[in-house]
Amino acid sequence: MEPVPSAPPARPAALITGAGRLASIGAGIARHLAAEGWDLVLAYWQDYDARMPWGTQPDDVVRLTAELEAIGAQVHVLSADLQDPAVPDRLVAESVQLAGPLQGMVLSHAESVDSGILDTSVESFERHFAVNTRASWQLIAAFARQATDDGGAIVALTSDHTAFNLPYGASKGALDRIVIAAARELGPLGISANVLNPGPVDTGWMDDEVRAALTAQQPTGRLGTPADVAGTVGFLLSPAGRWVSGQLMKSDGGFSA
Repeated sequence: MEPVPSAPPARPAALITGAGRLASIGAGIARHLAAEGWDLVLAYWQDYDARMPWGTQPDDVVRLTAELEAIGAQVHVLSADLQDPAVPDRLVAESVQLAGPLQGMVLSHAESVDSGILDTSVESFERHFAVNTRASWQLIAAFARQATDDGGAIVALTSDHTAFNLPYGASKGALDRIVIAAARELGPLGISANVLNPGPVDTGWMDDEVRAALTAQQPTGRLGTPADVAGTVGFLLSPAGRWVSGQLMKSDGGFSA
């Protein structure tokens, strides 16, 4: 009797937020994870892009999905307004329904509108904390609740911005503490959690002056790319990287040295 071929091992599934543009860090991470054997749920919110200098690229999500599927990943795309407190739980639930239990989650979404101590509005401050901090906490909690016995891994992207980027920097600082707490509280569930600062990556927000000034500070002689960030994230999500947990680390080519 001929042996019955065994089924190929199931691909793990990950949710990546902030992956709506081809130039985004989230898209770079998605490409890396797809090549490493992950299935993906991509979350995005084009109303945010519409307020940004780069504007919306409605075809980017479709093009990215096709690119990832060509690599071999199953890809699902969900539009998610993370300012709405009802959305994070729903996003994780829909992700599980589409892709099965999640073993990885990458928080690369952000609200980022420059302002300082004197010119930040209460509305802007609260919106930054709703998206960057509250929604991230809710997503982490929802991820933990759906985790299987195999646990999982969480990576959140952060920033060390402070002056003249007050609401963004403050909300990211609070995010750091939430993720570090998650490493301790969720560790017994087999879940690792880390915060990664990628340094300056030009995803469309830099003008020529900013790009030149930041490049001059970069020991490598070039700015980081989404692919540079993705390699570190991929390791942290992998079985080999799961022993790393509770860390606030930098993957910036020496920019902060």
